[in-house]
Amino acid sequence: MAMPFVTTDVPAGPQLGNAPRFDDLKGLAIGDIAALPPDMLLTLQEAALAETARVKRLRDRLEAGIGQRYEAAAATARAAQGKTSGTVRIEDDGITVIADLPKKVSWDQDRLAAMAARIAASGDDPTEYLEIAYRVSERRFGAWPEAMREGFASARSETTGKPVFRLETRDR
Repeated sequence: MAMPFVTTDVPAGPQLGNAPRFDDLKGLAIGDIAALPPDMLLTLQEAALAETARVKRLRDRLEAGIGQRYEAAAATARAAQGKTSGTVRIEDDGITVIADLPKKVSWDQDRLAAMAARIAASGDDPTEYLEIAYRVSERRFGAWPEAMREGFASARSETTGKPVFRLETRDR
């Protein structure tokens, strides 16, 4: 059957002689991948990044099309329910479309601090009404004098995330 659309798909990475292609990785053991020469790892990593970007572009287009198709119906359904945000269900030819419009709330930190001060001044406990969180920017912490950093050190903990390795050639 002929495809009704022209495809813009690219091969999943260049072929390096008898080297594995990006799609071949699913059949290789992690140890076998780790044993590949660095230039093959670089090529495979570049292929993975290109494929990820390609899939993201396609998914973004798909989601935009779905949004265009159902946005007005979802807004109408929300209005009928007296909602400005949240989840509604729409039926379309036997398919249930679950349309969610999340609510995002932000609070003016200076005004909240003033409210907390007024609550405390009236004799009430501000934590009965507010969640109070303290944070220190890592950049600011690093710029503080050593004596100041030492005073805060016991309140600071540091963890690490998942390691990321990016391969490049020397000429890049």
